[in-house]
Amino acid sequence: MAHPKRRQSSTRRDKRRTHYKAEMPQISICPTTGEAHIYHRAHWHEGKLYYKGKVVMEKAVA
Repeated sequence: MAHPKRRQSSTRRDKRRTHYKAEMPQISICPTTGEAHIYHRAHWHEGKLYYKGKVVMEKAVA
């Protein structure tokens, strides 16, 4: 079985992995508020937390 004689440097390792690039996150529009947000994520709008177009939580005002 092949076994490396020397440890490969992080620079060489990272050069090999350069084709993995960051992509733009997919954006969705909330049907209730019209606010843009990332898919499958809750988002705040006017002191309320929305998920799938429904209010999940309201911000407590002290």
